[in-house]
Amino acid sequence: MVEQELDWEPVEDVLVKSLLHKLMVAFHAPAGWPVGVVVLWELLWLGMAALPWWLLLDGRSALLATAVQGVFTLADTAVFITLPRQRLSFGPWQAQLAVLSVPRTLATMGFSLAGWQWGWAWGVGLATAVQLAAFVALIWGAMIEPFRLQLSELSLFTDRLPADAPPIRILHITDLHVERLTRRETAVLQQIAQTRPDIILITGDYVNLSYNQDPETHAQVRRLLRQMTAPHGVYAVLGSPPVDLREEIVPLFDGLPVTLLRQSWTKVDLGAGRQLVLVGMDCTHHLPTDRARLANLMTAVPNSAPQVFLYHSPELMPQAVEQGIDLYLCGHTHGGQVRLPFIGPILTSSQLGRQYVMGLYKDGRTHLYVSRGIGLEGLSAPRVRFLAPPEMALITLHGQSES
Repeated sequence: MVEQELDWEPVEDVLVKSLLHKLMVAFHAPAGWPVGVVVLWELLWLGMAALPWWLLLDGRSALLATAVQGVFTLADTAVFITLPRQRLSFGPWQAQLAVLSVPRTLATMGFSLAGWQWGWAWGVGLATAVQLAAFVALIWGAMIEPFRLQLSELSLFTDRLPADAPPIRILHITDLHVERLTRRETAVLQQIAQTRPDIILITGDYVNLSYNQDPETHAQVRRLLRQMTAPHGVYAVLGSPPVDLREEIVPLFDGLPVTLLRQSWTKVDLGAGRQLVLVGMDCTHHLPTDRARLANLMTAVPNSAPQVFLYHSPELMPQAVEQGIDLYLCGHTHGGQVRLPFIGPILTSSQLGRQYVMGLYKDGRTHLYVSRGIGLEGLSAPRVRFLAPPEMALITLHGQSES
C-alpha cells in the first residue's frame, strides 16, 4: 500500500542561494574561456603570488617562488586534461584549474614570510615541498581514491521485528552523481551481486550537477538503475533540487524496476514474518517545508513494522527522532568529500554543519546512517576525494524482544 501526499508548491531553493553554490558557479565561468584567456588568468595569479616575495625579499626570490608554482600549475593542467581521456571523471579542466589556483597562490604568498624570516632558500624550499605534496594529493584524490569503493557493514536491532525472524539485509546507495559511466559504477554493480541484499534503497543525486540536463547522462543513469536488482525490490527518493531536476529526473524512472517514493510510504513484505515500512520524501533543503511534510506523512505511517526513512540529507534527524523512526538513510554530505588530517571535512553542504557528517548516529530509537556516497560534486569543484572514499552501506536489521 502506498499513500501519497504530493505538494507541488515551489519552495525556496536553499542550495542555489548558498555562498558555496555561488562560488562554484563563479569559478565555473572559465570552462567557456579560450585557452589564451585561461593562460592570462593563471599569469594573473602568478603575479599575485610574486608580489609579497618582491616586496619582502627581492626579484630573484619572487621569480623562483612563482616558477615553482608555475611548474605545478602546468602539472595540474595535465592531470585535469587527462582525466576525461582516461574516463575517470569529466569536469572542465579550465574551471578545476581556476579553483586549485587559489590555494596554490595563497600558499606561495604565505611562504614569503618564511623567506623573509629565515632566508629565501628556506622560503622557496618550503613552498616547493607544500606544492609537491598538494600535487601528490591531487593524483591520489583524482585518480585513485574515487575508485576505492568501500562496503560499510553494520548490524542494528529493533523491537519492531520479531526476535526469531531472519535478519533483513538492506543495501544503501546514494549520491551516484553520474557524469559518464566509469569503472566506479561497474564496482557498484559487482558489489550488489556479491552482497545479495534483500532490498536496495537509494537516496538521491543520480546525476552530476554539470550533466543534469544531458541526454547521454540520463540514458546511462537509466542503464545503471535497470541493472540494480534485489529479491524484494529497489526503492528510491530524489536528491537535491539543483542536482535532480524534477522535470528531468522523475521521467528517468518510467519503466524501470525501481519504485520512486515521493512524500509517500509503502509496506514491504519480505516473508518469514518480516515487514518494512519505507517512508520516502523529496528533499528541498527548505527545512520548514520538509519538517512539515514529514510530520504530515508520519500521521498515516504504521508503526507495527520497522520504519525506514529515505531522505537525501541528514537535516531531518531531530524530527526523525521525535517520530520514533527506526532507521534513517541519507547521503548528501559525501563525508565532506575532501577531509584534512586532524581537521576533518572542509565542507559538508549541510545546514547542520558537522553535526552529522558520515557514518552511524543514534538518538533514542532512531539510527541515522550518513553515507559518503559514490560520486563527485560538479560544476567547478575538482573531481577529487581525499580521506573520504566512496561508500555503499550494507545494514543487517535484526529483531529483538521488547524486554
